[in-house]
Amino acid sequence: MAAGYAAKQFVELGLKAGELTILSGDTHLPYERPPLSKGFLAGRNTEESIRINSEDFYREHGKEVRLGCRVTSVNPTRKSLSMQSGGEFRFERLIVATGSRVRTLGIPGAQLANVQYLRSLDDSKAVRQHAQGVKRAVVIGGGFIGMEVAAMLAQKGVEITMLLREDRIWKQFFSPPMSLFFEAYYRARGVRFLKMATIKELRGAGKVESVVLGDGQSIAADLVVAGIGVQPATEVLTNSGIEVADGVIVNEYLETSAPSAFAAGNVANYSDILFQKRRRVEHWDNAVSQGQYCARVLMGDRTPFKHVPYFFSDVFDLSYEFWGDPAGAQETIYRGDLTSNSFSVWWLRQTTVVAVFVMNRPDEERDVAPKWIESRQVVSAERLADVSHSILEASEISR
Repeated sequence: MAAGYAAKQFVELGLKAGELTILSGDTHLPYERPPLSKGFLAGRNTEESIRINSEDFYREHGKEVRLGCRVTSVNPTRKSLSMQSGGEFRFERLIVATGSRVRTLGIPGAQLANVQYLRSLDDSKAVRQHAQGVKRAVVIGGGFIGMEVAAMLAQKGVEITMLLREDRIWKQFFSPPMSLFFEAYYRARGVRFLKMATIKELRGAGKVESVVLGDGQSIAADLVVAGIGVQPATEVLTNSGIEVADGVIVNEYLETSAPSAFAAGNVANYSDILFQKRRRVEHWDNAVSQGQYCARVLMGDRTPFKHVPYFFSDVFDLSYEFWGDPAGAQETIYRGDLTSNSFSVWWLRQTTVVAVFVMNRPDEERDVAPKWIESRQVVSAERLADVSHSILEASEISR
């Protein structure tokens, strides 16, 4: 994704034909990832519709894309890449946008057929194919991938059991009231939860037939989809001299420790100048923004990368958005009715907004959310919680 959006930005900035090559291990042109667990998985999107740029775009603008090729090592001193197919590729500037790879199950039976993960377009195709005719599925993990996959399969009439290692859904992100809302919403649509679950093994004759838990309980399953996180794909940089620690270490210009190399997307561990901390973001908006930024900085823009973290999700008939970082928040404010599907959540550190969740609320709430986070807007918690007041009144602090 970062590469696809960088290519688009390079074209807009006037990069000449022949000056950009994308080397990709994927066999598909750069595509959007969010639909893989949403519209594409549901069958509403086609492969062509989720491409970032058309095949004609790359050809007409002289931007080469080499698919199905593997880089085995990087030498920033020589400005060269060693290729698995043999030979090397020379560059003047390099953007490392290798993304991440899924964490896989390390238990007996993990290699059985119908045990799926969801990261790539081919993964989404496989889940969609294997879901046909399936009656019972187990989804492992309660993060946004697990939630989206469970919702999509449930809407296809599949009996879903979600296995959570925590005591509530998406504990790392949702507040307790938010978890209660989503768990109730899922249960009302036939999804079963098993919490604090450990998985001992998967059983089946050739393909998965059941999931055995640590307490001995066995859950029948024709399909297992594991959404247990990802890890940054940095292996290609081994022995390159480029600093790696939970991703590729970059500065506020997304520059690596090698002057000729940059990093963008899931793999980039960057210096967040808004929150004054290092972070690595595994969401669509970050890959888009950093891909575009790398194109701009390579074309001469030296403005530091500044961006409010953002992601969105669609589950069943709900759509929600999230901005910022709730870590270290001291107060959580709710607007709307948490027993309905219309509410927002505002995390405050002292009197400033640091994170916002919005679902089916007035447009002004979603409009001010990123602006307030970026500007460190001081707000009144009392007015923020009072829905009889406009959201804008919360920023009008009484003297």
